Amino acid sequence: MDLFNGAINAILRAFFTAFSWAPPIVGLALLSVLVSIGMLWVYQKTSNQEKIRAVKRRLHALLLEMRVYADEPRVTLRTQRALLAANVRYMGLALRPAMWMAIPVALLLVHLEAFYGRAPLPPGKEAIVTAALRGPGSGPAPELLPPAGVEVSAPPVRILDQGQVSWRVRPVGDVSGELRFRIGGRTIAKTIEAGGRPRFIPGKSVRPLFSALWHPDEPRIEAEDVEWVEIRYPDADVALWGIRMNWLVWFVIISMLAALALRKRFGVAI
Repeated sequence: MDLFNGAINAILRAFFTAFSWAPPIVGLALLSVLVSIGMLWVYQKTSNQEKIRAVKRRLHALLLEMRVYADEPRVTLRTQRALLAANVRYMGLALRPAMWMAIPVALLLVHLEAFYGRAPLPPGKEAIVTAALRGPGSGPAPELLPPAGVEVSAPPVRILDQGQVSWRVRPVGDVSGELRFRIGGRTIAKTIEAGGRPRFIPGKSVRPLFSALWHPDEPRIEAEDVEWVEIRYPDADVALWGIRMNWLVWFVIISMLAALALRKRFGVAI
């Protein structure tokens, strides 16, 4: 799993670095267009275009029939039933390509969160770091060793029944380093980013194999007595023409517009 996640992150890091000179919206927009092209190609290869076009023609004809016979209740009712059946047929035809695209797109979006969804910690402001241990425990609290430029501003707080330990940390300047935790005789590391411009910011680090699919930013935790470690980063927004929104909103808007603009070039009926 670490190799799989690492390969995807390496490709996205190279792409992100290539556009580090520009505002984040530039790289995000290009990536959205590339994804829409890929989705059009998959849709073309996995859907029955002839049947989709036939259903769309049927829908247009039924809508016209409803308009022409608007004063005929029996005809209108029959047309509405036919419209419902045609819509169900259309959704069934679209289901197959949607299933082919769902998992790759979902995995891509999960990886992109580390590039566009989180902002570095602001220098001088406190943040919460939490480690979840396996099962409740009452032994000594883990020890947190911060890198240079990061201070631990309060003693650890424990939630014994949940096996969680939290610290308050405060970066005093721009930092790109590692927090180190001494737990059960072992040391684990967690990347911390503070100050500076937007960059790759890992989210929660996890131990379970399946969880690593949805938290793919760093290698899995090797310590058997640690479930996950998380730093609470502020959310990042992406700006375009003075409008600031979550990156996922921009991704959906741009990819949809690109798909609509390019569908004829690919000969795709959507």
